[in-house]
Amino acid sequence: MFARCGYDVSVQYGANQPEYDLMIAKGEKILKISVKGSQDGGWGLTQNYKKGLDYHQAVDKWFEKHKSKTIFCFVQFKNTALNELPRLYLATPHEVAETLKKSAGGRGDTILAEEHKWGITAYAAGTVDKIPESWNFSRDRIEELFVTA
Repeated sequence: MFARCGYDVSVQYGANQPEYDLMIAKGEKILKISVKGSQDGGWGLTQNYKKGLDYHQAVDKWFEKHKSKTIFCFVQFKNTALNELPRLYLATPHEVAETLKKSAGGRGDTILAEEHKWGITAYAAGTVDKIPESWNFSRDRIEELFVTA
């Protein structure tokens, strides 16, 4: 999709993939992209940092591991037919951390949800976690990230 939008794409291969899976470039502009796929509507991101910490602290530890020029590309295959493209979202580590902390009615969560409605027995009963519309994959979003990342 990045190539279709006119960017040069360089994919990393092998076992040593430091923080990102591919790089995109246009002229002198470069972004590192970490691709996260899902088939169930969410992306588990901070569970490995949760032991002995609350949700916000786990998010903070996760956030510390990411550089500012790395962008996440979240790919969602749930409810997508084989002949359709998956839904794609682009976000900075800061945006992801903020969204994770707002999850579950502000308690925080380890999973970034595309859209999750909390049931009546949940801590965040009656609330809905949803990926911001501004993260939708587009040329404009990519160009925005070249400036803000």
